Amino acid sequence: MIGRLLDSLLADPAAEPLHIVVVCNGCTDDTVRIASERAPAVRVVEIPEPSKHEALRTGDQYAQGFPRVYVDADVVLGPADVHALAEVLRSADGILAAAPERELPLAGSAWSVRAYYRVWQRLPAVREGLFGRGVIAVTEAGYARIAALPPLMADDLVASLAFGPEERRVVAAARVVVQPPRTWGDLIRRRIRAATSTAQVEQHQRGADADAGALGGAVGAAHTPSARTGKADLGALLRAQPSLFPAVLVFLTAALAARRGAKRAIRQGDFGTWLRDESSRGA
Repeated sequence: MIGRLLDSLLADPAAEPLHIVVVCNGCTDDTVRIASERAPAVRVVEIPEPSKHEALRTGDQYAQGFPRVYVDADVVLGPADVHALAEVLRSADGILAAAPERELPLAGSAWSVRAYYRVWQRLPAVREGLFGRGVIAVTEAGYARIAALPPLMADDLVASLAFGPEERRVVAAARVVVQPPRTWGDLIRRRIRAATSTAQVEQHQRGADADAGALGGAVGAAHTPSARTGKADLGALLRAQPSLFPAVLVFLTAALAARRGAKRAIRQGDFGTWLRDESSRGA
Protein backbone atom coordinates (compact mmCIF):
# COMPACT_ATOMS: atom_id res chain seq x y z
CA MET A 1 0.00 0.00 0.00
CA ILE A 2 3.04 2.29 0.08
CA GLY A 3 2.44 3.28 -3.56
CA ARG A 4 -1.06 4.52 -2.76
CA LEU A 5 0.25 6.71 0.07
CA LEU A 6 3.14 8.13 -1.96
CA ASP A 7 0.91 8.91 -4.94
CA SER A 8 -1.45 10.76 -2.61
CA LEU A 9 1.41 12.79 -1.09
CA LEU A 10 2.69 13.66 -4.57
CA ALA A 11 -0.73 14.27 -6.12
CA ASP A 12 -0.56 18.07 -6.21
CA PRO A 13 2.45 19.28 -8.21
CA ALA A 14 1.51 22.90 -7.45
CA ALA A 15 1.80 22.38 -3.69
CA GLU A 16 4.91 23.29 -1.76
CA PRO A 17 7.25 20.30 -2.24
CA LEU A 18 7.52 17.76 0.53
CA HIS A 19 10.80 16.11 1.50
CA ILE A 20 9.80 12.43 1.65
CA VAL A 21 11.98 9.67 3.08
CA VAL A 22 10.84 6.03 2.92
CA VAL A 23 12.69 3.73 5.29
CA CYS A 24 12.41 0.05 4.34
CA ASN A 25 13.08 -1.86 7.54
CA GLY A 26 13.93 -5.43 6.66
CA CYS A 27 11.34 -5.50 3.86
CA THR A 28 11.14 -8.69 1.80
CA ASP A 29 8.39 -7.53 -0.56
CA ASP A 30 8.31 -4.89 -3.33
CA THR A 31 8.44 -1.85 -1.04
CA VAL A 32 11.89 -0.75 -2.21
CA ARG A 33 10.99 -1.05 -5.89
CA ILE A 34 7.62 0.67 -5.54
CA ALA A 35 9.00 3.58 -3.50
CA SER A 36 12.05 3.93 -5.75
CA GLU A 37 9.78 4.38 -8.77
CA ARG A 38 8.75 7.74 -7.26
CA ALA A 39 12.33 9.06 -7.21
CA PRO A 40 13.65 11.75 -7.16
CA ALA A 41 10.59 13.05 -5.26
CA VAL A 42 11.08 10.22 -2.76
CA ARG A 43 14.31 9.11 -1.10
CA VAL A 44 14.50 5.41 -0.22
CA VAL A 45 16.70 4.14 2.61
CA GLU A 46 17.10 0.44 3.44
CA ILE A 47 18.01 -1.06 6.81
CA PRO A 48 18.20 -4.78 7.66
CA GLU A 49 16.37 -4.59 11.02
CA PRO A 50 12.59 -5.26 10.93
CA SER A 51 12.13 -2.63 13.63
CA LYS A 52 9.84 0.37 13.41
CA HIS A 53 11.83 2.15 16.12
CA GLU A 54 15.03 1.76 14.10
CA ALA A 55 13.20 2.87 10.96
CA LEU A 56 12.03 6.08 12.64
CA ARG A 57 15.47 6.90 13.98
CA THR A 58 17.06 6.13 10.61
CA GLY A 59 14.57 8.40 8.88
CA ASP A 60 15.58 11.17 11.25
CA GLN A 61 19.12 10.97 9.93
CA TYR A 62 17.88 11.87 6.45
CA ALA A 63 14.97 14.20 7.26
CA GLN A 64 15.43 17.91 6.66
CA GLY A 65 14.18 20.43 9.20
CA PHE A 66 10.98 20.83 11.17
CA PRO A 67 8.07 20.41 11.51
CA ARG A 68 8.54 16.71 10.81
CA VAL A 69 5.73 14.26 10.03
CA TYR A 70 5.91 10.51 10.66
CA VAL A 71 3.49 8.52 8.50
CA ASP A 72 2.67 4.80 8.50
CA ALA A 73 2.74 3.19 5.06
CA ASP A 74 -0.83 1.85 5.19
CA VAL A 75 -2.76 5.13 5.52
CA VAL A 76 -3.67 7.80 2.97
CA LEU A 77 -2.68 11.44 3.50
CA GLY A 78 -2.48 14.33 1.06
CA PRO A 79 -0.04 17.25 0.77
CA ALA A 80 -2.68 19.72 1.98
CA ASP A 81 -3.09 17.65 5.14
CA VAL A 82 0.67 17.66 5.77
CA HIS A 83 0.85 21.43 5.30
CA ALA A 84 -2.16 21.94 7.62
CA LEU A 85 -0.35 20.00 10.37
CA ALA A 86 2.85 21.96 9.80
CA GLU A 87 1.02 25.29 9.89
CA VAL A 88 -0.48 24.53 13.31
CA LEU A 89 2.92 23.57 14.69
CA ARG A 90 4.48 26.74 13.31
CA SER A 91 1.77 29.12 14.50
CA ALA A 92 0.23 27.71 17.71
CA ASP A 93 2.17 28.59 20.86
CA GLY A 94 2.98 25.63 23.07
CA ILE A 95 1.80 22.94 20.62
CA LEU A 96 4.59 20.39 20.20
CA ALA A 97 2.75 17.59 18.40
CA ALA A 98 -0.24 17.31 16.10
CA ALA A 99 -2.20 14.70 14.17
CA PRO A 100 -5.04 14.77 11.63
CA GLU A 101 -8.65 13.82 12.11
CA ARG A 102 -9.11 10.15 11.20
CA GLU A 103 -11.52 8.86 8.60
CA LEU A 104 -12.54 5.19 8.87
CA PRO A 105 -14.31 3.87 5.75
CA LEU A 106 -16.45 1.21 7.44
CA ALA A 107 -18.83 0.38 4.58
CA GLY A 108 -16.96 -2.84 3.76
CA SER A 109 -16.69 -4.04 7.35
CA ALA A 110 -18.89 -6.56 9.17
CA TRP A 111 -21.75 -5.17 11.27
CA SER A 112 -19.95 -6.15 14.48
CA VAL A 113 -16.85 -4.19 13.41
CA ARG A 114 -19.00 -1.16 12.57
CA ALA A 115 -20.69 -1.43 15.96
CA TYR A 116 -17.34 -1.58 17.74
CA TYR A 117 -16.08 1.56 16.01
CA ARG A 118 -19.33 3.43 16.70
CA VAL A 119 -18.25 3.32 20.34
CA TRP A 120 -14.47 3.50 19.91
CA GLN A 121 -14.54 6.68 17.84
CA ARG A 122 -16.63 8.45 20.50
CA LEU A 123 -14.30 7.73 23.43
CA PRO A 124 -12.62 10.89 24.79
CA ALA A 125 -9.12 9.39 24.75
CA VAL A 126 -9.58 8.27 21.14
CA ARG A 127 -10.92 11.65 20.01
CA GLU A 128 -8.25 13.67 21.79
CA GLY A 129 -5.20 11.40 21.58
CA LEU A 130 -2.75 11.31 18.68
CA PHE A 131 -2.64 7.50 18.49
CA GLY A 132 -4.53 5.27 16.06
CA ARG A 133 -4.11 7.69 13.15
CA GLY A 134 -0.86 6.50 11.60
CA VAL A 135 0.40 10.10 11.51
CA ILE A 136 2.12 12.31 14.05
CA ALA A 137 3.77 15.67 13.36
CA VAL A 138 6.23 17.29 15.74
CA THR A 139 8.18 20.48 16.25
CA GLU A 140 11.89 20.31 17.02
CA ALA A 141 11.11 20.39 20.74
CA GLY A 142 8.47 17.70 20.26
CA TYR A 143 10.96 15.58 18.35
CA ALA A 144 13.45 15.82 21.22
CA ARG A 145 10.81 14.37 23.52
CA ILE A 146 9.79 11.40 21.36
CA ALA A 147 13.38 10.65 20.32
CA ALA A 148 14.12 9.88 23.97
CA LEU A 149 11.32 7.31 24.20
CA PRO A 150 12.16 3.60 24.48
CA PRO A 151 11.37 1.18 21.62
CA LEU A 152 7.89 0.09 22.73
CA MET A 153 5.38 -1.83 20.61
CA ALA A 154 2.69 0.87 20.93
CA ASP A 155 4.92 3.62 19.61
CA ASP A 156 2.06 5.91 18.58
CA LEU A 157 0.36 5.54 21.97
CA VAL A 158 3.49 6.26 23.98
CA ALA A 159 4.26 9.22 21.70
CA SER A 160 0.77 10.60 22.29
CA LEU A 161 1.06 10.16 26.06
CA ALA A 162 4.40 11.98 26.00
CA PHE A 163 2.52 15.25 25.44
CA GLY A 164 0.01 16.87 27.76
CA PRO A 165 -3.40 17.97 26.47
CA GLU A 166 -2.12 21.53 26.16
CA GLU A 167 0.89 20.38 24.10
CA ARG A 168 -0.89 18.29 21.48
CA ARG A 169 -3.64 19.00 18.99
CA VAL A 170 -5.87 17.08 16.60
CA VAL A 171 -6.10 19.34 13.53
CA ALA A 172 -9.57 19.50 11.99
CA ALA A 173 -8.22 20.88 8.71
CA ALA A 174 -6.16 17.72 8.15
CA ARG A 175 -7.57 14.25 7.52
CA VAL A 176 -6.06 10.79 7.20
CA VAL A 177 -7.83 7.71 5.86
CA VAL A 178 -7.19 4.68 8.08
CA GLN A 179 -8.49 1.35 6.78
CA PRO A 180 -10.43 -0.52 9.49
CA PRO A 181 -10.56 -4.32 9.74
CA ARG A 182 -13.31 -5.93 7.71
CA THR A 183 -13.92 -9.03 9.82
CA TRP A 184 -14.53 -9.71 13.51
CA GLY A 185 -11.49 -12.01 13.66
CA ASP A 186 -9.21 -9.32 12.26
CA LEU A 187 -10.65 -6.76 14.69
CA ILE A 188 -9.86 -9.09 17.60
CA ARG A 189 -6.31 -9.59 16.31
CA ARG A 190 -5.90 -5.81 16.28
CA ARG A 191 -7.34 -5.50 19.77
CA ILE A 192 -5.12 -8.28 21.15
CA ARG A 193 -2.12 -6.42 19.76
CA ALA A 194 -3.40 -3.20 21.32
CA ALA A 195 -4.01 -4.86 24.70
CA THR A 196 -0.54 -6.44 24.65
CA SER A 197 1.23 -3.23 23.67
CA THR A 198 -0.74 -1.17 26.20
CA ALA A 199 0.36 -3.57 28.93
CA GLN A 200 3.97 -3.04 27.85
CA VAL A 201 3.54 0.74 28.01
CA GLU A 202 2.05 0.47 31.50
CA GLN A 203 4.90 -1.78 32.67
CA HIS A 204 7.35 0.82 31.42
CA GLN A 205 5.41 3.59 33.17
CA ARG A 206 5.39 1.69 36.46
CA GLY A 207 9.14 1.20 36.20
CA ALA A 208 9.66 4.90 35.50
CA ASP A 209 7.40 5.85 38.42
CA ALA A 210 9.30 3.49 40.74
CA ASP A 211 12.61 5.00 39.66
CA ALA A 212 11.27 8.50 40.24
CA GLY A 213 10.01 7.51 43.67
CA ALA A 214 13.37 6.01 44.58
CA LEU A 215 14.95 9.33 43.67
CA GLY A 216 12.49 11.25 45.81
CA GLY A 217 10.27 12.32 42.92
CA ALA A 218 6.56 13.00 43.22
CA VAL A 219 5.50 10.87 40.25
CA GLY A 220 3.03 8.15 41.10
CA ALA A 221 0.31 6.04 39.59
CA ALA A 222 -2.23 8.85 39.89
CA HIS A 223 -0.01 11.07 37.71
CA THR A 224 0.66 8.47 35.01
CA PRO A 225 -1.15 9.31 31.75
CA SER A 226 -3.37 6.59 30.31
CA ALA A 227 -5.58 6.00 27.28
CA ARG A 228 -7.57 3.14 28.82
CA THR A 229 -11.34 3.17 28.58
CA GLY A 230 -13.11 3.22 31.94
CA LYS A 231 -16.65 2.40 33.03
CA ALA A 232 -17.28 6.13 33.44
CA ASP A 233 -16.48 6.73 29.75
CA LEU A 234 -18.95 4.10 28.59
CA GLY A 235 -21.56 5.27 31.09
CA ALA A 236 -21.29 8.83 29.83
CA LEU A 237 -21.74 7.63 26.25
CA LEU A 238 -24.87 5.69 27.14
CA ARG A 239 -26.39 8.56 29.08
CA ALA A 240 -25.81 10.89 26.13
CA GLN A 241 -26.87 8.35 23.50
CA PRO A 242 -28.89 5.38 24.88
CA SER A 243 -29.24 3.95 21.35
CA LEU A 244 -25.55 2.96 21.58
CA PHE A 245 -26.35 0.18 24.08
CA PRO A 246 -26.07 -2.72 21.55
CA ALA A 247 -22.82 -1.26 20.21
CA VAL A 248 -21.43 -0.95 23.76
CA LEU A 249 -22.15 -4.66 24.30
CA VAL A 250 -20.17 -5.44 21.13
CA PHE A 251 -17.37 -3.16 22.33
CA LEU A 252 -17.21 -4.90 25.72
CA THR A 253 -17.22 -8.33 24.06
CA ALA A 254 -14.25 -7.31 21.91
CA ALA A 255 -12.43 -5.85 24.91
CA LEU A 256 -12.87 -9.05 26.93
CA ALA A 257 -11.77 -11.24 24.01
CA ALA A 258 -8.70 -9.07 23.51
CA ARG A 259 -7.83 -9.18 27.20
CA ARG A 260 -8.03 -13.00 27.21
CA GLY A 261 -6.06 -13.23 23.98
CA ALA A 262 -3.29 -10.99 25.27
CA LYS A 263 -2.78 -12.78 28.61
CA ARG A 264 -0.23 -15.31 27.39
CA ALA A 265 1.92 -12.76 25.54
CA ILE A 266 1.88 -10.41 28.53
CA ARG A 267 2.75 -13.23 30.95
CA GLN A 268 5.66 -14.32 28.74
CA GLY A 269 6.79 -10.77 28.06
CA ASP A 270 6.26 -11.28 24.31
CA PHE A 271 6.00 -7.73 23.03
CA GLY A 272 7.47 -8.48 19.61
CA THR A 273 4.82 -10.66 17.94
CA TRP A 274 2.81 -8.43 15.61
CA LEU A 275 -0.71 -9.79 14.98
CA ARG A 276 -1.49 -8.14 11.66
CA ASP A 277 -4.95 -7.50 10.28
CA GLU A 278 -4.75 -8.65 6.65
CA SER A 279 -8.35 -7.78 5.79
CA SER A 280 -7.66 -4.03 5.77
CA ARG A 281 -4.60 -4.29 3.55
CA GLY A 282 -6.32 -4.72 0.21
CA ALA A 283 -6.26 -2.15 -2.58
